[in-house]
Amino acid sequence: MATKKAGRVINGTHGAVWINGEKLFDLESIELKVTIEYEDVYFPEDTGKHRKFMGWVGEGNLVLKKMFSRGANLLAKSVKAGKMPDIEITTRLADPDAYGVERTSVSGVTFNEFLLSKIEQRALLQEEMGFEFADFDILESIKSEVMAA
Repeated sequence: MATKKAGRVINGTHGAVWINGEKLFDLESIELKVTIEYEDVYFPEDTGKHRKFMGWVGEGNLVLKKMFSRGANLLAKSVKAGKMPDIEITTRLADPDAYGVERTSVSGVTFNEFLLSKIEQRALLQEEMGFEFADFDILESIKSEVMAA
């Protein structure tokens, strides 16, 4: 059984993100999530609700420190031209004190919005970009000793 140790809890400071191979040095946070979709199924003489898997939706949220016009640079020309670019996002979480490294990749990324301008007095600005994705791969995952056995 693994020894429990606070130092093994992953520190997000050791995370990195790439968009189409370009590392983001202005990253504040990223979240990638898969929501599973079901339809309810009911049977005669059975009062229980059963569920049939129907598919999934991939969603994410990217928050950047406002250092560049990142969203506008990535999307503005494409939006105005009516042709969206192919976008792939890769993440790596590699805390040196953790039990391993976690890496993921999502593709078919479509951003929902991007920031043209934001001004706020006496504030460190951020740029938040919500998106969906059509495919994902778990490139590396951290397994417990129980799972590895």
